[in-house]
Amino acid sequence: MQVWPGQAYPLGATYDGAGTNFAVFSEAAHRIELCLLHEDGSETAVELRETDAFVRHAYLPGVMPGQRYGFRVHGPYAPERGLRCNSAKLLLDPYARAVAGTIDWDEAVYGYHFGRPDSRNDLDSAPHTMSSVVVNPYFDWGDDRPPRTDYHRTVIYEAHVKGLTMTHPALPKDLRGTYAGLAHPAIIEHLTELGVTAIELMPVHQFVHDNRLVDTGLANYWGYNTIGYFAPHNAYASWGDRGQQVLEFKSAVRALHKAGIEVILDVVYNHTAEGSHLGPTLSFRGLDNTSYYRLVENTPRYYMDTTGTGNSLLMRSPHVLQLIMDSLRYWVTDMHVDGFRFDLAATLARQFHEVDRLSSFFDLVQQDPVVSQVKLIAEPWDVGEGGYQVGNFPPLWTEWNGKYRDTVRDLWRGEPRTLAEFASRLTGSSDLYQDDGRRPLASVNFVTCHDGFTLRDLVSYNEKHNDANGENNRDGESHNRSWNCGVEGETDDRAVRVLRMRQMRNFIATLMLSQGVPMISHGDEFGRTQHGNNNVYCQDSELAWVRWPGAEQPGQEGDAEDGEARALLEFTRAMVWLRRDHPVFRRRRFFHGRPVEGTHDDLSDIAWFTPEGQEMTARDWQAASARALSVFLNGHAISEPGPRGERISDDSFLLMFNASPDSLEFVVPVNHGRQWQVVVDTAMPEVVAPGQGDKVAAGDRLALVGRSLTVLRRPA
Repeated sequence: MQVWPGQAYPLGATYDGAGTNFAVFSEAAHRIELCLLHEDGSETAVELRETDAFVRHAYLPGVMPGQRYGFRVHGPYAPERGLRCNSAKLLLDPYARAVAGTIDWDEAVYGYHFGRPDSRNDLDSAPHTMSSVVVNPYFDWGDDRPPRTDYHRTVIYEAHVKGLTMTHPALPKDLRGTYAGLAHPAIIEHLTELGVTAIELMPVHQFVHDNRLVDTGLANYWGYNTIGYFAPHNAYASWGDRGQQVLEFKSAVRALHKAGIEVILDVVYNHTAEGSHLGPTLSFRGLDNTSYYRLVENTPRYYMDTTGTGNSLLMRSPHVLQLIMDSLRYWVTDMHVDGFRFDLAATLARQFHEVDRLSSFFDLVQQDPVVSQVKLIAEPWDVGEGGYQVGNFPPLWTEWNGKYRDTVRDLWRGEPRTLAEFASRLTGSSDLYQDDGRRPLASVNFVTCHDGFTLRDLVSYNEKHNDANGENNRDGESHNRSWNCGVEGETDDRAVRVLRMRQMRNFIATLMLSQGVPMISHGDEFGRTQHGNNNVYCQDSELAWVRWPGAEQPGQEGDAEDGEARALLEFTRAMVWLRRDHPVFRRRRFFHGRPVEGTHDDLSDIAWFTPEGQEMTARDWQAASARALSVFLNGHAISEPGPRGERISDDSFLLMFNASPDSLEFVVPVNHGRQWQVVVDTAMPEVVAPGQGDKVAAGDRLALVGRSLTVLRRPA
């Protein structure tokens, strides 16, 4: 076999049409072998003799796409000093563009023998682990263009590739649970009709199913256990794992872009699947443990862990930072994705111990000409000390607003003294984002997400029911701010079912009427259930998959009846399109609470009223029993270009919230418009047809049933 010197950059396996360049970093290694793997289980070892700045490299003419490979690292094995090199372990390339196979969790994939954690295990892991794959980078993108939807027009739909597509009745069975299923016209039609502009995919980086879960017949369904930051997860490919997963993922992105839908990836750069010191040796640990991971000072045998998974990546290491930035750029430039949601993003700000919003990672993102131009969303917390950082990320970033979720849940379940904070969350959370120059669009608003109850379960369960996870119901959040409407779980009680449907409409309407960027969790638009399980991370089954209305799923009799599901879907669509049609619900700037210059009515851009139609006072805001208010949104305060470039003023709206359990009469304020029309009433199971809502006048009284929301429109 010919072996040429090759190049130290780019890292990974790079096919150029005639051969492949291999480059891998390790400061700890004394020697590295590239192992080309053959179908009969044999391998050809090629020593990487060329070294530049601790990068070993070689070019092999004739090595084609589809070739499986791995690395064997010869170097010091001294866990007490944090060094874990062992040439018996076949290691994945951290820069592999595709990964083949799975792990069977034989003892050979560990660096020690079971029951003897201080021993050294020299069993060959190659027959029991995954392998890296050389990938053909060429793909016909055609005229693909990123949709580039502005934040103020963005509606995010959080989805799981498999969970979203496994039961859809229109999908062929061989496409269910795959990237190809995601790109199927039936899925894309649902997303476009719903009105979402971006799909946020739960992890699609190559991940590992934990040994503990596999042993109990479960799986790492969510995928927050990454081992390959450049490789699309191979199990989501419908037709092969020798690079086909790359082509299939690209095809899905191209199809979604053609429909005007952006693709945002949920990425896990805070830890890897290698776990704690008792975890397997799969890649990073065997290549250069001290360069990739945060180790405990003075006892580097052990790992610092601010993620709850056993390890944390070393965010002050230039090689970790390079890996992350190279990965992000690759997914933007080569895979055409439009943004990222960063799991446990507070860990990315931990250069040493504390959370530092000015850490090197954020500096790199800020100045990067590629990554800085896409959507960047932080999950602004981790499990370490000082890890809750909502509102504290740099100005370029948006954040999952956990305070929005908590406050909206509290309002509709009837918690006292909620109105003042609810007003802040409804109007974009200026208390969190205004001081550093950010706008309402920095707040990604959500009521539910993959982690926790579904929307239907939020109104059906007071307690979590996670027994199926095998952890005696100890896992998952115990304080869910949920309310079961009087009965725990599924019920045939018609009054309870009616109230639950109204509560779901309240949550959806509130989300779509709030300033910021709304996010819907997949299936919530038609009321899917997980039967009270708020932590289905390990449930790759009908329990976690989206059950589509009309899909036949034996054993799912507890799900919403199709009639209820379709009605809720119709309501959700109507609310999304109401938001899209009226820029007053998606302002670029915060409200000022003062008259709008250049308008004829001298009304403030926003005003707050008691149910009696009087402007709110400090006492009204702080009253423990107060659970109702109205808010006027002045459409003259905002306008957008019309079809010929002219400025068109928006309609004004009056939002009436009655979160109390009793019916209340609301007075339409007398000085903010003479004629109004009802456009939303969550007390009604049917959507208010355009132009068909009741007409009301200033000073009129409207009766709002308990726990309901009404929206009045005053034409511009």
